[in-house]
Amino acid sequence: MPPRKPGRPVAKILRSEIIYKGPVFGVRRDEVLEPGGVRTIREVITHPGSVVVLPVLPDGRILLIRQYRHATRQYLWELVAGRIDSGESVRQAAARELIEETGYRAQRFRVFLDVFPTPGFLEERMYILLAEKLTPGKAQPEEDEKITAEAFQPTALERMIRQNVLRDAKSIAGLLYYFRFLAGKKKRN
Repeated sequence: MPPRKPGRPVAKILRSEIIYKGPVFGVRRDEVLEPGGVRTIREVITHPGSVVVLPVLPDGRILLIRQYRHATRQYLWELVAGRIDSGESVRQAAARELIEETGYRAQRFRVFLDVFPTPGFLEERMYILLAEKLTPGKAQPEEDEKITAEAFQPTALERMIRQNVLRDAKSIAGLLYYFRFLAGKKKRN
């Protein structure tokens, strides 16, 4: 969990139990006394955190992957992403995921967003990183991953977002932030 700011009250956990613990996530039920005085039960999905990688090729195109997502029952275009393994730093996880899913290696990674994708019930903290100075290689997907990688011009990605072709929230957030706050600065510098 992220450090909290001093002086801000947090919930007091009165009782906590693990309901489920799996290889990807867990479920915990907490009885809490919240800062406003409300006593309640909160069920939380536990998660070690994840990385999302926005790989920018030397010509300015951005690399996305396409894979089947069972929860949505469809194939989705997404930025490279995956969970942070035990003992891994954010940058190590980003480098590993980029190689696994695309084969590319980056000389430089920089976290540009640090978000909670679903804070109402999910403990996951998601780090979105810019990957630059890329060199190609052979993808090394996990056994259960069937992934296609493709590079897109920024204008094509903006169109995919507007036309609801790109529907993955983490990718939309990362791309829009990049287009609005980072890509423009590069052109001006």
